[in-house]
Amino acid sequence: QVQLVESGGGLVQAGGSLRLSCAASGSIFSIRTMGWYRQAPGKLRDVVATITSGGTTHYADSVKGRFTISRDNAKNTVYLQMNSLKPEDTAVYYCNADIRDRNYYTRGYWGQGTQVTVSS
Repeated sequence: QVQLVESGGGLVQAGGSLRLSCAASGSIFSIRTMGWYRQAPGKLRDVVATITSGGTTHYADSVKGRFTISRDNAKNTVYLQMNSLKPEDTAVYYCNADIRDRNYYTRGYWGQGTQVTVSS
């Protein structure tokens, strides 16, 4: 089995920073793209940022210049550094990873979500 465990959410004032972490564990052969998504109340889940195994990144326009995604392949961990946070960044943030397990079966996995609340 494979698990994604997130940490680092919380309450912060506008203009502040938070760093999210997501560690993958279990029967992992390799991990391809990893990413962060978010879902605000009453809205659909949207992509925030993704990073390939080679380090190529993609960001939603709303977070460009404020958020930075990175990964440590040796630790099977992806990070999201969030700076200059705005109230509209308030959401549950989910980690996602495309993982090939030791049976060579590849599928996407989701973390349990971590709440980020930005007060004005």
